[in-house]
Amino acid sequence: MAILQKHGKNSSPDLVCLKETPPDKTGVAGGHQKKWSEQNTNWPRPLARIWTVVLLLGTCLLYCARVAMPICAVSMAEKFKWTKREQGMVLGSFFWGYCFTQVLGGYVSDRVGGEKVLLLSAAAWGAMTAFTPVLAHFCSQPIFSMTLARFLMGLLQGVHYPSLASLCSQKVVESERGFLMSTVGSGSYLGTLVIGGAGSLMLDLYGWESVFYLSGLLSVLWAYCMWKYLLKGEGPIITLESLGNGGPQPKLTKRHWLRLFKQPAVCAVIITHLCTASTFFTLLSWLPTYFKDTFPDAKGWVFNVIPWFVAIPSSLLSGCLSDHLISQGYDTAGVRKLMQFFSMGVSSVFTLLLCGTNTFPTAVAFVSATMGFTTFSHSGVSVNVQDLAPSCAGALFGVMNTCGAFSGVLMVYFSGYLIEATGSWASVFALITVVNLVGLVTFLAFAEARRVDIDTSKARYHNIHI
Repeated sequence: MAILQKHGKNSSPDLVCLKETPPDKTGVAGGHQKKWSEQNTNWPRPLARIWTVVLLLGTCLLYCARVAMPICAVSMAEKFKWTKREQGMVLGSFFWGYCFTQVLGGYVSDRVGGEKVLLLSAAAWGAMTAFTPVLAHFCSQPIFSMTLARFLMGLLQGVHYPSLASLCSQKVVESERGFLMSTVGSGSYLGTLVIGGAGSLMLDLYGWESVFYLSGLLSVLWAYCMWKYLLKGEGPIITLESLGNGGPQPKLTKRHWLRLFKQPAVCAVIITHLCTASTFFTLLSWLPTYFKDTFPDAKGWVFNVIPWFVAIPSSLLSGCLSDHLISQGYDTAGVRKLMQFFSMGVSSVFTLLLCGTNTFPTAVAFVSATMGFTTFSHSGVSVNVQDLAPSCAGALFGVMNTCGAFSGVLMVYFSGYLIEATGSWASVFALITVVNLVGLVTFLAFAEARRVDIDTSKARYHNIHI
């Protein structure tokens, strides 16, 4: 493909950064020594592999706790006499909370370290999950307590992915970021499978309370193990002084944020992530209804499980492939574009094929292919933000995720309107394809992999003053 080009060692992004890094008082050698010390902050490969497994389990538990309420919603609605509207209010309150802490979580992670934010948030949302049945039983108005609990869950879990982006940009070398992000991203599909299977079984055997207790306590246990064995018991305290003065990344001023948002490559990743998140939320929300309407006699576990089984190895494959291509000398921007082409271009082909599908096995195959190729974005736009602005990757990813969450909610509602107005699922699949193509064309046209958080407009040897 034309977008893939090999480059030599002399054109590596690290050397570009060296040219744009001012020499310190010790001269050029001091500048190289400073760059060398920055590289030493990266995890060694064995430690990076350990962190990859730990973050994979953490993301898996994140989704176990997140999906616990949708699984138990029917049983809780029967017990507390909720209407469909009240049930929808409880479920929807999560996403409104989820939107508000994306940027804040990324900003704090850039300042004090993503591992601290991940630890504190996991302990908090894990405890909130385990405490949910208590709130439901001992509150006089369970509908209000559950709506508030889900809103708080959204607030606490909203910092997870921006913190991951910040942590990865600070600790992982460029040629290994694709594997880590795609592996950790597959934890969302694994968590959905685990809570869907084990949670449904526990719901039938022990009641809906057991689902919250188990997922919440396991999340708190995960946070404790990370603190005890990876952080070596260091206090995860975040102070105002650490936010204002210290931290692994310096602070960007308002003027430099405005300059950053004027960069075409930054606008491209925001628009592309917005489109990716919108189509993913739409598929996630409406595919079960599509199968129920189109194939009413089909087994629910088939279309609820098989696509996610396909998504897990597909996500891992994309990470291995992208890192391999970069390590072989292919242009980083070209690799990111190739991964996004598979995610938004190839997946759209299978989405369109759903319009003329008449058999259940064929529909499951096309949906599985769609979800599988969609996961390639973990090695595309999701990692590209770390290439562009490692000094503020967490906060910038928070901006992307906030836009994606808001647009996703709106597109889910609009898709429901289209279904009622047209009476055809083809209109929804066509909408998904159009949105995907808009994001893909934008990314292919404007995406880059060079750092844009460095100011080279005034002088050759000056970084942004932060």
